[in-house]
Amino acid sequence: MKKILIVDDRPEIRELVSVTLEIDDRCILLQAANGYEALSVIQSEMLDIVLLDIMMPGDISGLDVCCQIKANQRTHHIYVIILSAQGQECDIQAGFAAGADDYFLKPFSPLELIRKVEKILPGC
Repeated sequence: MKKILIVDDRPEIRELVSVTLEIDDRCILLQAANGYEALSVIQSEMLDIVLLDIMMPGDISGLDVCCQIKANQRTHHIYVIILSAQGQECDIQAGFAAGADDYFLKPFSPLELIRKVEKILPGC
């Protein structure tokens, strides 16, 4: 089973992404509401994709989480997609500099997100 972690402080966004990706039962969808929860799940689960918001409460941003994923030998393979309302060129560049593999702007196209996930995890 492939595993995807959805990280966003807004429950309605996590739910929207979950509903979007619940195409079939070959993928397990996990959720985290902040950077601390995300890092806990990342350390305890073998993930394939992390969908990550940048702006979250607390002192760990999505960029911090991304940097930690990519700096760790055990997790650096995880495909990180940033889902953010921050769409200025400097924000997008910061996301890629932190190690993100892709960057989607909110509001995002559910169909585009499905296509991206299916491309990364065929059959999911």
